[in-house]
Amino acid sequence: MNRSSIMARLAPPCATLLVAAIAMLPILWGVVTALKLPEQILTYPPQWIPTPPSLHSLVQAWQQSNLPIYFRNSVVVTTASLALSLVVGAHAAYGLARFRFTGQSMLLVGLLATSMIPGIAILVPLYDLAVKTGLYNNFLGLILVYTAWNVPILVWLLKGFFESVPIELEEAALVDGCSRLKSFYRIVLPMARPGLLSGGVMVLMFCWNDFLIAFTLTISEEKRLLSVGLYTYISNFGIEWGPLMAATVIALVPVVVVFFLLQRRLVEGLMAGAVKG
Repeated sequence: MNRSSIMARLAPPCATLLVAAIAMLPILWGVVTALKLPEQILTYPPQWIPTPPSLHSLVQAWQQSNLPIYFRNSVVVTTASLALSLVVGAHAAYGLARFRFTGQSMLLVGLLATSMIPGIAILVPLYDLAVKTGLYNNFLGLILVYTAWNVPILVWLLKGFFESVPIELEEAALVDGCSRLKSFYRIVLPMARPGLLSGGVMVLMFCWNDFLIAFTLTISEEKRLLSVGLYTYISNFGIEWGPLMAATVIALVPVVVVFFLLQRRLVEGLMAGAVKG
């Protein structure tokens, strides 16, 4: 094997590693900053390895601020939005996958079009609607908005998975006495599990990381989500880099844990969706 062929084979993985390193650099710097003592954070030249590592900023962020409240609020809203989005999206996608009716194509195009609207374009109507319906500064308002935002793309994603399930399996279940709904729960959903996991991770990421909607529809400290709570470390008097980076690391932990626990299933779902699409 000559040198040029070796270089050609090594180029793609090396390029991938380089891009991954560039993408990971801000995260690694945030972790390093969170582990520094306050007097080490703004030193020049910057200190890449904290010596000694300190949990001072992490303890300060968790114990001396409302970070536990923000964290709890994000868990509640994200969990409820995820569950409601999957329930609504799965049933809607199944109906569109198995039944044919007039205007179905237009409905699918309309669903896709709604997911393309930039969030900032409808913030004012959302705010006005939330105030008039009593859902402003309310978890229910956030849950309903997040659900409405995620259902269209979930329907498109899950529809392909449901269509890949052989209809003969459902027909056999119907002959054996299962109702249409029972066959959906017992046969279709288990076989579409990779799609449900992929869609669930997508919804989780959106709800957990959203700032714009959460900032617009909440105002009190007791109702703020974690993404909005991080903004409190930025003020007219400066930026509290230690607690900010520590709080950011804490906010990243649940997402990273979920991703690593579901990594194989997520990749399987994405690959299956690509093949089916």
